[in-house]
Amino acid sequence: MDDLPPLRDVIARHGIRAVKGLGQNFLLDLNVTDRIARSAGDLSGVTVVEIGPGPGGLTRSLLAAGARKVVAIERDERCLPALEEIAARYPGRLDIVAGDALKIDYRSLAEGPFRIVANLPYNVATPLLIGWLREEPWPPAYLSLTLMFQREVAERIVAAPGSKAYGRLAVLAGWRAKADILFDLSPRAFSPPPKVVSSVIHVAPRTEPLPCDAAALERVVGAAFGQRRKMLRQSLKSLGGDPAVLLAAADITPTQRAEEIDVAGFVGLANAFSRRGDG
Repeated sequence: MDDLPPLRDVIARHGIRAVKGLGQNFLLDLNVTDRIARSAGDLSGVTVVEIGPGPGGLTRSLLAAGARKVVAIERDERCLPALEEIAARYPGRLDIVAGDALKIDYRSLAEGPFRIVANLPYNVATPLLIGWLREEPWPPAYLSLTLMFQREVAERIVAAPGSKAYGRLAVLAGWRAKADILFDLSPRAFSPPPKVVSSVIHVAPRTEPLPCDAAALERVVGAAFGQRRKMLRQSLKSLGGDPAVLLAAADITPTQRAEEIDVAGFVGLANAFSRRGDG
């Protein structure tokens, strides 16, 4: 797709060895990175914010897919020379930002409509997603998220009520967005191979989620799933006050458990909690 050298050669030449402490597992198969780029939707005329590009395999695919510009945020300084080579191949279309994605306001870096696409480092994937789901004001600045997670985490994000994977992540994601698992990737697609299967998910923000205070929802969901085996009349006692009042206001049976309550039910609990004055 371009005249850049194979990624294995780039990694060897720059001495880029994956560091476990940085959650690094590099994708070397450009057929796979092309598939991820296509999964993000039409990139023509759109800026893409990429987190943790490493040596730039997905970066190359995003540019080849027609992204107007890619803003690549990378904290590993060893990877910057490899990314600079890609920037030289695509003049004016790749901005490299050295730093920690958890501390950078990426919205100030993107011009016009943008999508977030990333093979996220495993050790920061969940905090980044929660931050994107918490954004204010809502709808957020991004058009969509196309992200890679460990399969177990991906299942927790898209889980439905009643399933073992259903919990805090599923409620937060389901409240403000529609999340779907697109496909899985074998450990063999990575260098070094992780010990788990990975999944690519697509998250589309809801334009008008159910009205609710995010902080109140997080407190209610945290209390409910903090003791998920117990009935809500017991697990919600950590919020203070009488749980029966909150449950009645949300039209929820006190003997139900957290995993039985859908997103709308948790929103009702959170709104009752906010009206009580301590949400």
